[in-house]
Amino acid sequence: MSTNTEPTSAASKRWLWLSIAGGAFAVIGIIYGVYWAEVLRFYQSTDDAYVGGNVVQITPQISGTVVAIGADDTQFVKAGQALVRLDQADAKVALDQAEAQLARTVRDVRNLFATSAQLQADVQVRDTDLAAAQSDLARRRQLGASGAVSGEELQHATDAVRGAQAGQLAARQQLAANRARVDGTTLENHPQVRDAAAAVRSAYLTLARTELAAPVSGFVARRNVQLGQRVSPGTPLMAVVPLDEVWVDANFKEPQLERMRLGQPVTLTADLYGTQVVFHGSVAGFGAGTGAAFSLLPAQNATGNWIKIVQRVPVRIALDPREIAAHPLQIGLSMKAVVDVSNGGGGRMPQVASNAAAWSTDVFGTGDAQADARVHVIIAANLSGPAPAVTRGMAPGPDLLASARLPVAHIPGAARHLH
Repeated sequence: MSTNTEPTSAASKRWLWLSIAGGAFAVIGIIYGVYWAEVLRFYQSTDDAYVGGNVVQITPQISGTVVAIGADDTQFVKAGQALVRLDQADAKVALDQAEAQLARTVRDVRNLFATSAQLQADVQVRDTDLAAAQSDLARRRQLGASGAVSGEELQHATDAVRGAQAGQLAARQQLAANRARVDGTTLENHPQVRDAAAAVRSAYLTLARTELAAPVSGFVARRNVQLGQRVSPGTPLMAVVPLDEVWVDANFKEPQLERMRLGQPVTLTADLYGTQVVFHGSVAGFGAGTGAAFSLLPAQNATGNWIKIVQRVPVRIALDPREIAAHPLQIGLSMKAVVDVSNGGGGRMPQVASNAAAWSTDVFGTGDAQADARVHVIIAANLSGPAPAVTRGMAPGPDLLASARLPVAHIPGAARHLH
């Protein structure tokens, strides 16, 4: 009896444990299914995400020889800070020539206006001469009828009237020709003055462009320029990376994009800081194509050996600037992004155009105002009367940049290179 009972008892225990295990797995599956239905299906995550940002290239607008470098890799620079200075000798000479030509042109145009007044007075003199000649001719004709004046004298009077008429016509023509060069204009907006002023502005801007300033605040990267190097317009000298304006490009799989919309909240963690630091952001936009479509060598699927591969689409995620300031991120760092897609209303890719400029800088516009101020000073200095006082701030001269020395002393090894 005992022999048959033991196998039956062991089998029963085995089935009992299998039932318990199966029930446990079933319960876990049900719990996971409920959790997925209520929570997980509203979140899409990927660890194929990386920090992106602007890499602002510093390139010269004119040709020149590098004489000073104001910043090196890894250093922080502020917007407007001088980064590279080119040799200014040729630019200063060109500016001096342009300013001298403007001064000469102003005086020439002043002469045109003065000549108009002179010619107007000459016309009045000619009118007086003609009136006197006509009066004399009329008297002689009256006397000639009685024989008191000879015919020769009468002919001389007639010739004098004709000469006076010709002189009057010539004077009027000269006045009209001179007025054609000045009518409807003032000295400052005369075409010749404006042309010479444009040459001064061009020379002034050329001198200002010998000093390359940082368009934005950020960290210097990829410095390629060296002292004594001859550079041409468009040559990349260095780059400035504003790390306070970074974003995240997260590459999601195709099925994950179905309910993803603009503005949905995103939580992110960086491998740099670990899970202890959580960044918050929002979906800012979707790529116009997959990563494979815009790669250097796009995949060619029109072959017989085709294998379907799930594609990934870049999704741009905007970050909170305050969190970036507290925990700085660098371009290229790995991130993990989790998007809350519970609010799936609206179009997936709405066509909303923005009229505002996404990025802008006013660093390069300061030279225009200074050039205009210099032109006005030169014109005023060459007008009649005493020249107005020239202030240091409003009227920079040819030595505009001579006092703006670049801070090269703080660069490691800069003193060795410069001396």
